[in-house]
Amino acid sequence: MKDLFLYPKDVDSFGFDWGRLALTVAPEVNGASRFSGGVVDLPSGQGHSRHNHPGAEEIIFVISGEGEQMVEDESGNPVTRTVGPGCTVYVPESRFHSTRNTGAGPMQLFVVYSPAGPELGLRELPDFRLIPAGQ
Repeated sequence: MKDLFLYPKDVDSFGFDWGRLALTVAPEVNGASRFSGGVVDLPSGQGHSRHNHPGAEEIIFVISGEGEQMVEDESGNPVTRTVGPGCTVYVPESRFHSTRNTGAGPMQLFVVYSPAGPELGLRELPDFRLIPAGQ
């Protein structure tokens, strides 16, 4: 039986210059078939640049910290809002978006991708490194 209860420290993480993503729900982690998700940690002043996930929707839930979230509207115009704990951001299918931690401390998010898979493309980024579980 695959793990149904996981903490971010229990799984390998995707490390980047801007932070890290620990996938705690995914087909390769515990057999999820329709979505994937995990915890993103962004140090103060860091964030990920404008990007999209072709064919996939995303949910971003702010656990802690403060930042600026950009999501393009239907016409491709950037819409930026200040976000903090408890805010849920919906990123429609294939829509460009970015997140930046503007707070003094760390920012933590929980992200969900549907369908699963677009997050695996992050392995192709030049600053990608695999961080073993527990580190």
